Amino acid sequence: MIEILHRESVYLWYYFNVQLGQIFPYWLLGMIIGSVVSVFGKERIHRLFSNLQEKKWGIFGIVPACLLGIASPLCMYGTIPIAASFSGKGMRDDWLAAFMMSSILLNPQLIIYSVALGTQVLAMRIVSCLLCGIAAGLLVHIFYRKTSFFNFSSFAESKSRDTDPNLLIRLLKNFGRNVKATGLYFLIGIVLSAIFQRYVPTDAFVDLFGENEGFGVLMAATIGVPLYMCGGGTIPLLQQWLYDGMSMGSAAAFMITGPATKITNLGAVKIVLGSRRFIMYLMFVIIVALITGLLMNA
Repeated sequence: MIEILHRESVYLWYYFNVQLGQIFPYWLLGMIIGSVVSVFGKERIHRLFSNLQEKKWGIFGIVPACLLGIASPLCMYGTIPIAASFSGKGMRDDWLAAFMMSSILLNPQLIIYSVALGTQVLAMRIVSCLLCGIAAGLLVHIFYRKTSFFNFSSFAESKSRDTDPNLLIRLLKNFGRNVKATGLYFLIGIVLSAIFQRYVPTDAFVDLFGENEGFGVLMAATIGVPLYMCGGGTIPLLQQWLYDGMSMGSAAAFMITGPATKITNLGAVKIVLGSRRFIMYLMFVIIVALITGLLMNA
């Protein structure tokens, strides 16, 4: 019995080390770039979004709103107070919807993490995020042209924590907060990936998420709801799943429902939408994930 446990621990440690060696450089680079963007670029990004109000772009302003949402390094609890401030200054709801939806799905750190999955998956993630944000903006524009879609009364713009007069110390503090927020989930993702690689048969996984593409997309969209905790933590899992035969469509569905239904994101979204529109939001996320996944497989 002791010999079996020792052998299994050696196998798991080997898989853990392999995964860690492959993913850690991307996670570290993501931390660094995310901190640099947050300290030196965050205010400029939000100022550019605020300046969109002066442009007479109409519905076409949804596209730059999506791009700025992707560039924003803030989490959803940080994005919503900013959006509340923009709304108070008269920002259009369809632009806000596009900005917030794309900000939920992607940020500079997650882009760097996703490089570990290959250029094809990275491109798919960026394009699907952009299209999802555009779809959210268009739907709000079509169905809520005469009524307000958001209720930001419970949110006030939060004070920035990047205030140290020394730029290097400010950057290091931001980096430390990023590591603290994602480090544990990253390690958990590596551990789960090692366990998965050791004990889940590849053939069974391919049957579920590879060959049976329609059902695989549905399953991936479904497991994205409870399983997704942190972008850095899911990258090792996705890397192993794709290696074992997960279809691109299933991966795309997981990468949409995961961050969009992350429990901390849901709490913030529920506050600004209310019960009825919150249910509409969940339906939108699942439907878009399924359509995106099926189109990718097709």
